[in-house]
Amino acid sequence: MLKQSELSIGTLGHVDHGKTTLVSAITHQWTDVHSESVKRSMTIKLGYAEAVISSCEDGGYTTEKKCSDGSEAKEVRRISLLDAPGHETLMATAIAGSSIIDGALFVISATEPCPMPQTREHLMIINALGIKNVVIAQTKVDIVGKEQAVKSYGQIKDFIKGSRIENAPIIPVMANKNINVDKILEEIVNIGVPKRNTESDPIMYIARSFDVNKPGTKINKLVGGVIGGSVVKGKFKVGDEIEIRPGMGSSKEKQKKESYEPIIARVESLSAGEDKLEEAIAGGLIAVGTDMDPSLTKADGLVGQVVGKAGKLPEQFNEITLSYVSLNRPDVPKQAFRNDEPLILGVGTGTVVGYVKTARKNSIEVSLNRPICIDKSAKISVLRNLSQRWRLSGYGNIV
Repeated sequence: MLKQSELSIGTLGHVDHGKTTLVSAITHQWTDVHSESVKRSMTIKLGYAEAVISSCEDGGYTTEKKCSDGSEAKEVRRISLLDAPGHETLMATAIAGSSIIDGALFVISATEPCPMPQTREHLMIINALGIKNVVIAQTKVDIVGKEQAVKSYGQIKDFIKGSRIENAPIIPVMANKNINVDKILEEIVNIGVPKRNTESDPIMYIARSFDVNKPGTKINKLVGGVIGGSVVKGKFKVGDEIEIRPGMGSSKEKQKKESYEPIIARVESLSAGEDKLEEAIAGGLIAVGTDMDPSLTKADGLVGQVVGKAGKLPEQFNEITLSYVSLNRPDVPKQAFRNDEPLILGVGTGTVVGYVKTARKNSIEVSLNRPICIDKSAKISVLRNLSQRWRLSGYGNIV
């Protein structure tokens, strides 16, 4: 059996278009387990699930152990799925997920005109961040008639025309009835596995962190904090000493400003889903058990941080200058940056608030409310508060 996922697939699309339901149909897991997500019946944080895609003798694909004729299914590929929120106010979380995915399921419902606001914005993310290997799932076709489904299909084709995904397959799917889910799986299998760099210094983006100890656990039974995310290059092994940056914040009374110290920890365990690993390479999502105080990792306390070998992490910044590329958005007023204007920046798997210091035609200098650790080659997304709403306005690289 494959021990580690070969691909990380994200879901994108407008709120309530069926992303979580489709992920559940593929993985048999409901990813909205965060208490606030359950309370509000919507995805708020990135959700995660694993699936093993298998082939059947008739040429079809399934994530069940047996095929429809009762024969054993042959394992083909293991994948990790990230379920991103679609609501506009949670766009930064969707952008964060895009930094660790190899492809995307772009979910568009047949029950509403295409494009809806977040459908449009998520296509901008795909274009801006260079996400390749996109499969479009046309959902809820069972709710509308054939005429409306065909009309919706035409709207989707018109919407993606001229974009980097204009030739992406469009699969009508009834996720709650498991109809055409096998066709989605077939398209995922056809996605080529990227060549992974396993020889360089390892880097992992933290997308989740948590305390697995149950309330009332005795001190001598406590286990260290767990971090989850995706290795983007290199490999980690059980027993490795790791460094996490920017690390822990602590207030210095004299400066009245928070300073950050890196966290040094030891890798106690590695796992992909329910499978234990001795080493983890790029591809899919992994969980890293550490000897850290679990209070540091509880409630996603380390999301957005970067993990690597001690002394081998990318540069850390308190201020950045971005070579800024503005998105051509007819729905957003064109407006010059103002000094001290607040921004939300999507950096790796995290978000950070910044304030404009100076702005020129193609660059902006930004002061950050907390430090970031990021490779200069990584794209950073920029959200601005325009017309009293946070909007994805552009992206850039650190110069």
